[in-house]
Amino acid sequence: MKFQSKKSMERKFIYFINPVSGTKDKGPILNLIRSETTAKNIPFEIADTRADGNYAYLLDKIKTDQITDVIVCGGDGTVSQVASWLIHQPVNVGIIPMGSGNGLALAAGIKKDPKKALEVIFNGKASWVDGFRINKQFSCMLCGIGFDAQVAHDFAKQSTRGLATYVKQTMRNFFSSPCYPFVIEIEDLKINTDAFFISIANSNQFGNQVTIAPKASLSDGLLDIVIVNKMNRIRTLFSLLYQVSKGKVQEISPDMMYNKGVTYLQTSSLRIQNPQNAPLHIDGEPVDSSTVFDIRIIPRAFNLLQA
Repeated sequence: MKFQSKKSMERKFIYFINPVSGTKDKGPILNLIRSETTAKNIPFEIADTRADGNYAYLLDKIKTDQITDVIVCGGDGTVSQVASWLIHQPVNVGIIPMGSGNGLALAAGIKKDPKKALEVIFNGKASWVDGFRINKQFSCMLCGIGFDAQVAHDFAKQSTRGLATYVKQTMRNFFSSPCYPFVIEIEDLKINTDAFFISIANSNQFGNQVTIAPKASLSDGLLDIVIVNKMNRIRTLFSLLYQVSKGKVQEISPDMMYNKGVTYLQTSSLRIQNPQNAPLHIDGEPVDSSTVFDIRIIPRAFNLLQA
């Protein structure tokens, strides 16, 4: 369906709305988008997101319809799906956060309030941000192997969405999820460890204002690797709450092959051997795991509207 304001030679929007993200009725957000964009005299249209994640048609549409801005109304998984088709394309990507975590939006300074998010879309600055690939699958900000991925798999099966459901699944898995053996290869460094989970982050946000990688930047050309090694679960909880949120995680060098607690590295590429097929999520969405992950940064992957 199309909704257009008076002709504008400068910008033209397409909004994608995920009808199942978050917990809110989408009617008020649709009305807000229509009224605010019309008031700005910007031509636009609105479309539902695709369940299969296939936006191959979008590149031709951008050229044919001269679209300048692709706005995603949804969570990190939806943003990632759309952005994966816009790598190195000369369009702006905007976000109206409607997911359970919204980590990328938070890292970009975008408020969850739809009206404030629209202000960033209309007046914010577009800057190129990195993405990365894990076994050829695109991620816009974060993937996890182990505990947090199991939470994502269980969360996806629930009939209700939102933060409360996510917290419930997190607590349910915290004491029951196993540690997994991993071999992590970064240049000449090789780490053998049993870990509760591994996060590969391009953003400092885990979602919901939880910092997972305090040194991470959206545009530094580096991935931030957070390894939560095997330890007592209560100690794990306090280590995560204190070390990660305060930025006091332990960095390692080639002569420190193994550290108990939380280990933090930065790199542009790595390989992770995962012999027991620990579960995987990409940007909060459960995906099939693998016994080997090859992971590499994509510098300046897409042009994100930021506060």
